Amino acid sequence: MRVDTWWRGQATAGLLACLTMFASDAGADLPEQTQRDRLRVCADGNNLPFTNEAGEGFENRIAELLADDLDLPLEYVWAPQVMGFVRNTLELRLCDVIIGVAAGYGFVQNTNDYYRSIYSLVMPANADLDVSSLDDEDLQGRRIGVVSETPPLVPLRRTGARVEGYALQTDTRARTPAREAVEDVAAGRTEAAVLWGPIAGYYAARQTPPLEVVPLVDDETGARLEYRITMGVRQGEPYWKDTLNDFIERRQDAINAILVDYGVPLLDRHGELVDPLAASGGQDDE
Repeated sequence: MRVDTWWRGQATAGLLACLTMFASDAGADLPEQTQRDRLRVCADGNNLPFTNEAGEGFENRIAELLADDLDLPLEYVWAPQVMGFVRNTLELRLCDVIIGVAAGYGFVQNTNDYYRSIYSLVMPANADLDVSSLDDEDLQGRRIGVVSETPPLVPLRRTGARVEGYALQTDTRARTPAREAVEDVAAGRTEAAVLWGPIAGYYAARQTPPLEVVPLVDDETGARLEYRITMGVRQGEPYWKDTLNDFIERRQDAINAILVDYGVPLLDRHGELVDPLAASGGQDDE
């Protein structure tokens, strides 16, 4: 069973500020909950390929897998994933887990990572581009889309690409800049785009004709393009973290199958691409 709720910060700014101010102090004194009657997930209701209200994202499917594994009804607390998302959802104890969080993100306690991916180049299949690194001379003078303030931006500028910027922080109820970046490539408004791998793989496959996706595993610029993705929980909840780590370990193959179904470029622990046909049999972690 799935229960959906929508929380959009309807409290006044003053009340929300008070709740936020006292949440960390009060939460520090609360014992960890060890018995749960539902799985409450913090999520953005319009953030494909990750989540949406219709349950069409791969994080929706992972949340469903987790709820089934725990034999709990699934409930979402929806909020735009912009600045203050963690503070106004997880920290206020309105929900208990964020399905996708980069390892090392300081506002949550991270579980073990359950996938690794990398920024990827999206371009037409017949493009006259032969690029494996963001310092490739073939990018000079090319109109390349990139989300502002993301790691590919600086090396692209140094290489001499004509950067077309897309907003990083935006209310996804109004627009989805990363999707627009892919659609601009498909329409010929830009020659290529460099985007986070899960976004690149998902939207490239949905263009007509589909666009080519080149994971930048051979990049030599030193930019951080590879990230490990975990689940995020509140600090001071070791039992809950262990529960989720156990789920990840036992159901990794099923998680991989979901990610492959959405075109997510997957890497093993050595930074090598994982064959999509073999991914559901387990990633190479040796």
